[in-house]
Order: sequence, then structure tokens, then C-alpha cells
Amino acid sequence: FRFESLEHRLRELAFLNPGVSIRLIDERVDKEGKIRETTYYSKNGLSDYVTYINRGKSEYSPPILLSRVDEKTGITCEIAMQYTDATNEVLLAFGNNIVNPDGGTHVSGFKTSLTRTINSYAKRNKLIKGLTPTGDDLREGLTSIISVKLADPQFNNQTKEKLLNPEVEGIVSSLVSKLLGTWLEEHPSESKKICLKAILAAQAREA
Repeated sequence: FRFESLEHRLRELAFLNPGVSIRLIDERVDKEGKIRETTYYSKNGLSDYVTYINRGKSEYSPPILLSRVDEKTGITCEIAMQYTDATNEVLLAFGNNIVNPDGGTHVSGFKTSLTRTINSYAKRNKLIKGLTPTGDDLREGLTSIISVKLADPQFNNQTKEKLLNPEVEGIVSSLVSKLLGTWLEEHPSESKKICLKAILAAQAREA
């Protein structure tokens, strides 16, 4: 067993399930005759996870947490996102605590709605003059974690790299549209910074 692999997975599970304590004890004795023991625990779940990933980066926004249980299907959807000064994008997606490296319907619902919601906010507030940022521009420097929990998950293969449930896309999309839209209206100074960052990214891409 590789301690680091187990450590990574158990830390991930602690972030995905706030309030749960997970202890990892490695009884193999190291050179100093000691055993390794660590406890993973997160109080705030995905927002703690985003903060953990972004340590060492400069923040452009606080962690934004969007969460809802869909009444009709019982599907739980939780998204944490935060903008930083980085130029790359970090996106992690999970279906029932299983990492989906190839994304799926939860990721496509998130991306489409994020682009639409931020651009419509920027246009309404007359921040866009000319060039409209693309989805890639709007996700530059964004760390986001998407976690959905559902009764009947469908994956593309045995390793569960991609979530296929079609109903998830609409649920995630409407969650982002409604709750991120509200957050942008309630935090005008941070929202303006996010929009201007995306506009600069669009201008750099065009140049």
C-alpha cells in the first residue's frame, strides 16, 4: 500500500462528507521506529476543499458554495468554487463520492450555466463592451468542485470516469443559474472583479 494514495483518497472523502472523522494508521514502522497516524476531518466540506487546493494562491473571491436537494428526484448537488490569480482552471467532479476525471452531465450543466449566468450579469451591469468572454475565459483561475449524490448513478464504464445521468445536467444548470446569479447580485465588488478578469482573459486570447 502507498500511504500517499490512501492519504489523498481519505482526505478527499473527509471533504466530501463534512462532519465525518477518518483515521489512517500506518503500522509499518519507519526508520525512527514510529508508526504514522493521521485524522481527516472537515467541518465545512467542499468550501474547505477549495481553500485547501488554493492555498498559496491570491484570492479573487471568497469560496462560493451552491447547494440544493432536488425535490422531484431527491438528487443532492453541491458546488464550491473560488477565483484566484492563477491562469489555469482546476475542476474536480464527483458522483456518489467517486471521482469522475472525464466529467459528465454534472460538469456540462455547470459549465454551460456558469458562462450564461456571469455573462448575463456582466451585460446587465454594462461591464461588457464589445468582446464577450467564452466559457474558457470565465473559468480562468477558477477552482471548482462539483459533487452530486443520487440513488441510481449511471457511469460510462467500470472505472466510473464519467457520469451519464441526463437529469443531472438540468438540476446542476438551474442550481448555478439561480444561486450563483443571486450571489453575484449580492456581492457587486467581487462580481465586478470576476467579470473584469474574464474580459482581460478574452482580450489576451483575441490579441
